[in-house]
Amino acid sequence: MDAIDRNDAYTVTSLDDLAKIYAKPLPHVATKETDHITEVGRAFIAASPFLVLGTSNGTTIDCSPKGDMPGFVQLLDDRTLLIPDRPGNNRIDGMKNLLVNPKVGIIFMVPGSNETYRVTGSATISTDPELLKRFEVRGKSPRVVMVVAVEEAFNHCPKAFVRAKLWDATARPSGAPTHGDFAAARDGKDAAYAREYNEKYAERLKTELY
Repeated sequence: MDAIDRNDAYTVTSLDDLAKIYAKPLPHVATKETDHITEVGRAFIAASPFLVLGTSNGTTIDCSPKGDMPGFVQLLDDRTLLIPDRPGNNRIDGMKNLLVNPKVGIIFMVPGSNETYRVTGSATISTDPELLKRFEVRGKSPRVVMVVAVEEAFNHCPKAFVRAKLWDATARPSGAPTHGDFAAARDGKDAAYAREYNEKYAERLKTELY
């Protein structure tokens, strides 16, 4: 496929171009964001076991999944979120980004719900023992807690989830690559390697979640 010409007549380059394509949002949509977490937003976050955290250092962008039991994100007040960082792969791409640029974008999700709750703001990384203690699980505390100062929050319409049938198991395609498949491709190995990798990883998860 030929490279895309980003300067051709079909490339959108201005707000005026967008205005010709998209209608203005309805008033209740355009003004639905708040500068704090509302009571209904608080309830959604309390029910959410999963979020995607977007960060950028100004050059590269990272989207990182974060998950735990529902309510794993706590509110210090209606303008401050606390997000524990549980064990992962230690790439800490998002953490590195925050040291350069504190801006974050967060989407909270609840399994079975087509609604999402979006929050943007600025985050700092804390090792405050009192904050770490709040998130102790099985006697283990997170290594850091991200403290997010909320700047904007609002619920997002469910159309994308409805189209994707995200929570409909009968609509899920088979054959999606596993963690082991990605490892085998990375290491130049075969399907047997992938199966063994998955089996060992499943065992590791029993002791490495916290």
